[in-house]
Amino acid sequence: MTTALQDLRYAIRQLGKSPGFAIIAILTLTLGIGANTAIFSVVHGVLLNPLPYPHPDRTVVLFHRKPAFRTGSISYPNFDDWRRENQSFSSMAA
Repeated sequence: MTTALQDLRYAIRQLGKSPGFAIIAILTLTLGIGANTAIFSVVHGVLLNPLPYPHPDRTVVLFHRKPAFRTGSISYPNFDDWRRENQSFSSMAA
């Protein structure tokens, strides 16, 4: 414990001798911690939280294969036909 206290006193003395370096070091730490917090908040909100639907593990995505695109979007009239003729899914949404 005394060694850690001595190291802390030494660090404070060194930062006091060069205030420019101290300001840059504190600013760098502040920006790094802020960026890390922001990125983790986005990752947590987007990837780690479960989807706000009942049975999110049963959610699927349907695509319409086109010659130029493997996973192309579909038009609303096509989706309306799919929903009307659906016999496999409990519900569909676009």
